[in-house]
Amino acid sequence: MKLLMHTCCAPCSVYCIDALRKENIEPTLYWYNPNIHPYTEYKARRDCLKDYAKIANIEAIFEEEYGLREFTKNVINNLENRCQNYCYKVRLEQTAKYAKENGYDAITTTLLVSPYQKHDLIKEQGEEIAKKYGLKFLYKDFRVGFRQGQDKARSLGLYMQKYCGCIYSEEERYQKKIEKDKK
Repeated sequence: MKLLMHTCCAPCSVYCIDALRKENIEPTLYWYNPNIHPYTEYKARRDCLKDYAKIANIEAIFEEEYGLREFTKNVINNLENRCQNYCYKVRLEQTAKYAKENGYDAITTTLLVSPYQKHDLIKEQGEEIAKKYGLKFLYKDFRVGFRQGQDKARSLGLYMQKYCGCIYSEEERYQKKIEKDKK
C-alpha cells in the first residue's frame, strides 16, 4: 500500500508512524493545514514536523498555504461546526487530490490519534473523499497510543502545541479564564 498521511503536527504523527511501521506500512507525511493560526503557530508546527521527519527518517511533503482569509471566510457563519464543515474536509480533500495525482492508493490522517477529534465524522468524510478520487481511506483508531506518542514527543523535545490549531480553538482554550475574569 502506498499511503499518504495528512499530518497536522509532529507530536500527533509520532504514534501513527510507529503503529503503521509495526504493520510494515511506510507512510509519506503530507503537511497541508491552512486552518492553523496565527502564522507563528503555523510556522512552529510546520518547522517541528520538518525536524521530526528527519529524526524519524520519513518522507514528508509540505504544501505551503497559510490560509487565514480563506479559513475565516469559510467558517465565520458557523463557528461551532467549523471542524466538520471546513477543517476536516479541506485537509482530507487536498490530501486525496495530491495522492491521486502522485500515485498513492490510500490516505489517512494523524487527526485519528486525538481523543479530542470527531472520529466517526473523520472516518465518514475520509471514506467519502477517498472514494471520489478512487482511493482507499485507511481508518485506524490511533487513540490508544495518544499518551504514548505525546510522551515520546516530549522526550524528543518536540514543540507541543496548546490548542487544536485555529484561532477559535485557541479562544476556547482560554474560555474558562475569560469567564472567570468576567466575574
